[in-house]
Amino acid sequence: MSYTMITLVAVISAVAADIWLLRTRLLLRVDFWLAYAIMFVFQLLTNGVLTGREVVRYADDAIVGVGNDVASPEFIGGGRLFYAPIEDLMFGFALILWVLGIWVWLGRRGLQRTPVSGPPRWRKGVEPAE
Repeated sequence: MSYTMITLVAVISAVAADIWLLRTRLLLRVDFWLAYAIMFVFQLLTNGVLTGREVVRYADDAIVGVGNDVASPEFIGGGRLFYAPIEDLMFGFALILWVLGIWVWLGRRGLQRTPVSGPPRWRKGVEPAE
């Protein structure tokens, strides 16, 4: 299976999980898209450095567009955006949606529903053991 096919499966499963399995409906929220936009900028930066400097290379038949058959990857075009293959950007979207979806889903089930910082708060009348 090519990287393109794996990426499509990851995106479809993440969207399906958001809508039907986890029922978090993150894709309908503006705050999700704002958070994703911030992460997307840093994903482009990181991925662009790694693929633009050819630290990471892809086989020609593994991705859409131009692979390693040219001297260096294109900045924009040939199935790439800021050197990053489109598949990397789609896979990053799927990973972020899965992680945030599971986070929200667990939060709804009572896993640290109210964030607490600082030293532990003890129940009234119960002192910590020394």
